[in-house]
Amino acid sequence: MQKYLITSPQLYTDIAEIFTQKLYEQIKKHKPEYIVYRDKETKSYKNMAKVFLDVVSEYEDIKAFLHTDVKLARELNAYGVHLPSTAFDRIKEAKKYNLSVIISTHTIEEVIKAEKLGADYVTYSPIFRTPNKGEPKGIDDLKNILSKVNIKVFALGGITTKKEVTELEKTSVYGFASIRYFQ
Repeated sequence: MQKYLITSPQLYTDIAEIFTQKLYEQIKKHKPEYIVYRDKETKSYKNMAKVFLDVVSEYEDIKAFLHTDVKLARELNAYGVHLPSTAFDRIKEAKKYNLSVIISTHTIEEVIKAEKLGADYVTYSPIFRTPNKGEPKGIDDLKNILSKVNIKVFALGGITTKKEVTELEKTSVYGFASIRYFQ
């Protein structure tokens, strides 16, 4: 099962040395195949994105994504971009720049739409109970979606321990994405 580490400004900082150290620690401990730099708070996102991509470039097997900013992902040669569920219209732009695209989804309709528009992956959430994210979808809903699409799906939401990962391993999900699992 593929692991997708989503960075969090609560764990990281905009001080390059500390950011780098934390990132190395998480990569070494969890060995994710995918990682996204996600920070909606820092004013120095571009500078920190460069630091992020420099660190991740040392690992051949990790695909590095930037959050939301298609042009910056292209400019900095990221592997791809992770788009929010409000940005389906930007899939085509990202693909034009040969970026891999992950887009956040919350319904079967959104997953199907993402697949039709050419996204490479989706996150589908929340699978398990997550603070402030509404009712969890659950494993049965996830299995239902997986039976109807061919796009690669990362389960997201409430994945904090090996217990949730074990539940996901009973499905055909491509992988899981999390912030808290990797902390």
